[in-house]
Amino acid sequence: MQTLSVNGYNMAYLDVGHGPPLVCVHGTLGDFRTFSAVLGPLSKTRRVISLSLRHFFPEHWDGVGDNYRMAQHVSDVIGFIEQLDTGPVDLMGHSRGGHISFRVAERRPELLRKLVLAEPGGELDQSLDPAAAPGPSQRANRIAVSAGKIAAGDIGGGLMVFFDMIEGEGAWARLPAAPKQQLRDNATTLIGQVGEDRQPFTRREAESIRTPTLFIGGADTRGALPAVLRALAAHVPGARTAMISGAGHWMFEQAPQAFCETVLEFLAG
Repeated sequence: MQTLSVNGYNMAYLDVGHGPPLVCVHGTLGDFRTFSAVLGPLSKTRRVISLSLRHFFPEHWDGVGDNYRMAQHVSDVIGFIEQLDTGPVDLMGHSRGGHISFRVAERRPELLRKLVLAEPGGELDQSLDPAAAPGPSQRANRIAVSAGKIAAGDIGGGLMVFFDMIEGEGAWARLPAAPKQQLRDNATTLIGQVGEDRQPFTRREAESIRTPTLFIGGADTRGALPAVLRALAAHVPGARTAMISGAGHWMFEQAPQAFCETVLEFLAG
């Protein structure tokens, strides 16, 4: 593990392999360990840099403070890439990290060569989903319930509410102990996520992306995430889409070989 001082915060990261740099941004409850299952295959031809966002493991945050914001994390990833000083990088983000990566491409396209968005998380506004209603979504409400349980000390109950929302009823109970512990290590970040001020995606924003982009998803993913992927992919100019069969939202853990083959083919093209 190494660290870089970015915007007054020491960001921890793993740096493995040699070749063109690929920066990886984890999602909700993740950290630099999120992409462990694919570090080996990806690092055969890429310098893979997997970072931990502000307040995630190895920090043990108590959930108190006002700097857990989407805008802060976007600014931190931009600063991290600038500090690497490698020239344009390939950027890959999963879930909430996909949202962050989308915003980096929107704000600072000159920092990027290619963009991989693995089921980016967030809401769609009415320009992308005419049925979108104002106010908190079902996802936001479930996260608030999860955060409330965690803040009250019911870590397992809060994580179960969140994980089952993504992977289906009973998914948390079936999850092995090791990935469960990684999520527990970051449980209090859900408290911060309630007030992160994440803005919905708009059609204008999607159409503004000029970085060559791959959207990648799990064919078995449930809920709203596939709809977000489809809507964005339809409006990001020239975007490619790939679905990993037999996998859900954590497709890089559930089908690592297929995931790596798809990503590396896109990056090499």
